[in-house]
Amino acid sequence: MSKRIRTRLIVILALTLLSVYLFSGFPPSIANMRQRINLGLDLQGGIQLVLRVKTSDAIRAETDQTIESLRAQLQKENITVGEMTRTQDDQFTATGVDPSKNTDFRRIITEVHPEWDVTSSTGGTYLLQLKQIQAATYRQQSVDQAISTISNRINALGVTEPTIQRRGATTSDQILIQFPGVKDPARVEDIIQSTALLELKIVDGAGSFPSEEAAKQSYGGVLPADLEALPSIERSADGSPLFYVVRKSGGITGRDLKNAYVSRDPNNGRPAISFSLNTDGAKKFGSITERNVGKLLAIILDNRVQSAPVLHERITDQGQITGSFTQKDADDLALKLRSGALPASISIDEETIVGATLGADSIKAGITASLVALGAVLAFVLIYYRASGINAAIAMFLNLVVLLGAMAYLGATLTLPGIAGVILTIGVGIDSNVLIFERIREEMRAGKNAASAVLTSFNRVFVTLVDTHLAALISATFLFLFGTGPVKGFAVTLVIGLVSNMFTAVFVSRTLFEIVLARKEVGESISI
Repeated sequence: MSKRIRTRLIVILALTLLSVYLFSGFPPSIANMRQRINLGLDLQGGIQLVLRVKTSDAIRAETDQTIESLRAQLQKENITVGEMTRTQDDQFTATGVDPSKNTDFRRIITEVHPEWDVTSSTGGTYLLQLKQIQAATYRQQSVDQAISTISNRINALGVTEPTIQRRGATTSDQILIQFPGVKDPARVEDIIQSTALLELKIVDGAGSFPSEEAAKQSYGGVLPADLEALPSIERSADGSPLFYVVRKSGGITGRDLKNAYVSRDPNNGRPAISFSLNTDGAKKFGSITERNVGKLLAIILDNRVQSAPVLHERITDQGQITGSFTQKDADDLALKLRSGALPASISIDEETIVGATLGADSIKAGITASLVALGAVLAFVLIYYRASGINAAIAMFLNLVVLLGAMAYLGATLTLPGIAGVILTIGVGIDSNVLIFERIREEMRAGKNAASAVLTSFNRVFVTLVDTHLAALISATFLFLFGTGPVKGFAVTLVIGLVSNMFTAVFVSRTLFEIVLARKEVGESISI
């Protein structure tokens, strides 16, 4: 055996052993294979959700933030203002502005808040409207941020190979999520949907009220525009929630949060959540608490007051959320706070649960289809190409081994359409061998000996194989870039299969022919 053939055999053997190790471990086993090949939702069961981001919440939050920012800017430039009240999600009014400062007011809007238009002004009252193009940008950003936040939460849960992506066009407000193998869908849904918006606001008044109506009555039946009544997790004697009246703005939000972790309530030893604020948040919190010593501080999560302790002294960068938390509740809440608050609330438009039994049936059907396809193709090449059919069978087998090894190494997810891609890979592999074998037959009919026919055929068919595989690779790449989960699964297996097929059809098959020819006399024919 020549040194060249020996080197080729070492390369083929090394790649085969490496591929086997990657997808089945050592020693090879079905159990290891199940662990190393990630199965998609349709093969192992799980949950698929289509979520809708309520982008109007993000616009409303942006409006409130603009109000606070504008108020601080006006105070900095000594421009008096009475009230600034949000009238719509993307609109607010500013009243009581000194009419002599009209030019300065408009300058501040133009320089600091160019995304807002002053649509009208009369006697110190201004109506400001968010520009449509800016509103569209905020809506798109809120969906992107929701995807990022959900990804952080799900990755922290340890869900294997989740699919989290925008559904439809880039302007869509829907998110498609797939969680293969999820055992507790209710917990996943809760963690995804919870906005986890932390707010620290000063309570207006000395305590809570038994109902929202009672809170309003204490202010003459209507709350002032800068106050709001929020329910508490505390309950009255009849089981209804207590209400606190807090200032709408001027507090700390989740944007100022640096970290959150599970701790213990020093009063009763129950699980609690401690949090720390970033530099800007600590500075702002210190200023707020210093001005309001002796008042109640409402710790609010998703518009529900968790607790309202008395401020005994100035506080800067630390705080604690207490309540009737179980350990699991505390862990989940800390996770949500660390991963960031959702920019808007989320609703579930569609929910599909795939049972493990259905996934097992899909695997069984897919394997059966693959074996039938493999058997039929093997029967064809062995009958039609005789001994050379063994060459094609070995190349096809190695193609599948390399395909599985590459999928395990890359962490690709095998889906039911992916199994279809495997079956297609079998067909493409045999098609490549058919092109080569038929060319060898033609060369031998033209009078060339076996060695010359094999050499000429591989050299001339190579360009054709590259062309066909490259065209298929381009198509598969577009399927991966623009397709959804199942289509991507098909594209992944097809891309890997095409690359491995080029190796087996050209490198492996040629090496096998050269081994056979090395054992024959010069001029002796081959079985094809």
